[in-house]
Amino acid sequence: MNPPPPAPLPVRSADRALDAVNFFLADVRDGLGPYLAIYLLAVHKWDPASIGLVMTVAGLAALLAQTPAGALMDRVNAKRATVVIAALLVTGSCVVLPWITSFTLVAATQAVSAVAGTVFAPAIAAISLGIVGPRAFARRMGRNETFNHAGNAVAAVLAGGLAYIGGPVVVFYLMAALTLASVAAVLMVPAKAIDHEQARGSPAAPERQPGPSSFGMLLRDRTLLMLAACCALFHLANAAMLPLVGQKLSHTNPALATTLTAACIVAAQLVMVPAAMLVGTRADVWGRKPLLLAGFLILPIRGVLYPLSDAPAWLLGVQLLDGIGAGIFGALLPVMVSDLAQGTGRFNVTLGAVSTVFGLGAALSPGLAGVIVQFAGYDVAFLTLAAIAALAFVLAMAMPETRPHTGRASTVAAPTDAT
Repeated sequence: MNPPPPAPLPVRSADRALDAVNFFLADVRDGLGPYLAIYLLAVHKWDPASIGLVMTVAGLAALLAQTPAGALMDRVNAKRATVVIAALLVTGSCVVLPWITSFTLVAATQAVSAVAGTVFAPAIAAISLGIVGPRAFARRMGRNETFNHAGNAVAAVLAGGLAYIGGPVVVFYLMAALTLASVAAVLMVPAKAIDHEQARGSPAAPERQPGPSSFGMLLRDRTLLMLAACCALFHLANAAMLPLVGQKLSHTNPALATTLTAACIVAAQLVMVPAAMLVGTRADVWGRKPLLLAGFLILPIRGVLYPLSDAPAWLLGVQLLDGIGAGIFGALLPVMVSDLAQGTGRFNVTLGAVSTVFGLGAALSPGLAGVIVQFAGYDVAFLTLAAIAALAFVLAMAMPETRPHTGRASTVAAPTDAT
């Protein structure tokens, strides 16, 4: 396969700016993530079921916003400004937590954070596609995820070290500092380097037919529906695993819970870097499906291994496997969605719709796991999640390859004036 021609200077400048965006935004885009469970358990003494309910409320809010966020990215040209506003909202919703304690207020702030956070994935994917085009998109997404995971690893090291010195609350201030850096990085992306028609997956000029995003076309592609179902099961199994590990660490080592959780995140993120690089360099050569199956297979293995020991060293070692699955999945999903939606002008709303479906799994995961822990313990919760992950892998095996040059034509309808 011939490599793409060298990028012009404005594109190369935008590439470097995107690297910085992904690096600094890494700790901001998911809000507090697993630190929320640690903070509520260690500082406010909440029970696991209440923690799971707050995280489920946030997940459901994100679920409702995913598809509209994708549609927004298909329609607006002010993509950089949208990312900046979302980053400020996520951070503002989190840094107020030390001053509030009621369930309602905590749930409300995390819902706002979750809704704002839904903008990042489609916005960064759209900006990337708009800059490099479909031919280099797999490479760019692999690079995005590489810098994202590197940023997460650095932020987790800082969070663990600072939390050891100043307690869990310092995580909030670290997020605020990284937000300022990410805003500066977003503004470094040259606005003129973004082809906004290309960013929404429109056909190449002169065949472009810009039009508003349509949702009905999503139901016409069976492969897209299978991908969404696989992702939903994957996240139903995956989303609660790290928070459960953090809660176990809080019970066995309460003084070091935040630091140990940060170590788990660092371990996984360090593995995600080469996993994302692998997708960027090999997805166009090996195809998408082998990489997807490898990422999905790791998750049930993790779920079975966690209950074997409560030792921090064991939990940290098992968490390394998360880096393989999450690293592959994060870089590969936008590429596969781009394969299926290319030429329709509906890339971002399609990515948003798939994100909505797997967001349903992610939203239900903490609540499901919290209830199981409450009545049956952590081991049963991990094994239940492992069984769900195994089902996702079996369904992924039945999916066809989506790589364009395999000859599969997307059944997604191209945009028309009627839609």
